[in-house]
Amino acid sequence: MTDLADVLRAAAIETGLELDGADARPVGGGCISAAWELGSEAGPVFLKVNARRDSGMFEAEAAGLALLDSAAGLRVPAVLGVGTAGEDAWLLLEWIEPGRPGRDTEAALGRGLAAQHRMSADRFGWERDNWIGATPQDNAPTAGWPEFFSLNRLGAQLDLLEVSGIGGGLIARGRRLVEGVPALLAGHAPPPALLHGDLWGGNWATDTGGRPFVFDPAVYFGDREADLAMTRLFGGFGPAFYDAYDAAWPLTAGAALRGDLYNLYHVLNHVNLFGAGYLRQADSLIGRLLAELG
Repeated sequence: MTDLADVLRAAAIETGLELDGADARPVGGGCISAAWELGSEAGPVFLKVNARRDSGMFEAEAAGLALLDSAAGLRVPAVLGVGTAGEDAWLLLEWIEPGRPGRDTEAALGRGLAAQHRMSADRFGWERDNWIGATPQDNAPTAGWPEFFSLNRLGAQLDLLEVSGIGGGLIARGRRLVEGVPALLAGHAPPPALLHGDLWGGNWATDTGGRPFVFDPAVYFGDREADLAMTRLFGGFGPAFYDAYDAAWPLTAGAALRGDLYNLYHVLNHVNLFGAGYLRQADSLIGRLLAELG
């Protein structure tokens, strides 16, 4: 059980902020960590707490937010501190007060994402591993995108399904697809782009000035189309977002098929996180992609 007083003392020492736990307000919406909005002399802040054994998750999140901030594409919460206290790990962020979207909010989100994607690297992956939800995400850098996506993304999820035993016949079909990823991506040579990595509708919001901001990233350098694909997986993004992104940096032919491939990673992750209810969707995607291979 979280000792909030101990966490606040440790966070105050680490950050130099006077944190007021008396008015701490629990914040819902997440299924991994406990979270609170609380006061400080610098204004409201956002505190996330999890078990100490998961401290690496918060360290990776903090590093990811800092990297996204350096891209200067979209607003992200500023990282105030990260650390441990007793049996708890904590992450302290700027609290961004939610507001109502304006007429240009989604267009600004599209333009900002395109600007973020302009930040590149020499290889695909990242200098450190992180998490996609509660699942470890292997970011070991590779020079080729098909190799990275087939092994570090699809292959890793299939390995987890094999361990859990819930994949059944889907695993063999998935392995066939992994072998076919280079053929599906033939002729497509994207530059490594800085990805949010977990860009669904619940991971962006609007501040009081109508400006979009993003949070809870799972960053790495990959094909920018992977971020765009996930925005279509669960909804939450309107035509103005896509029109603005396309005006800033148009997608190339074949993006829809590649989007199915990239979204399979997230659907498989949902099978691993939440169970067999997502198996039918995963199997349907695999069947569609295998049919393209002939």
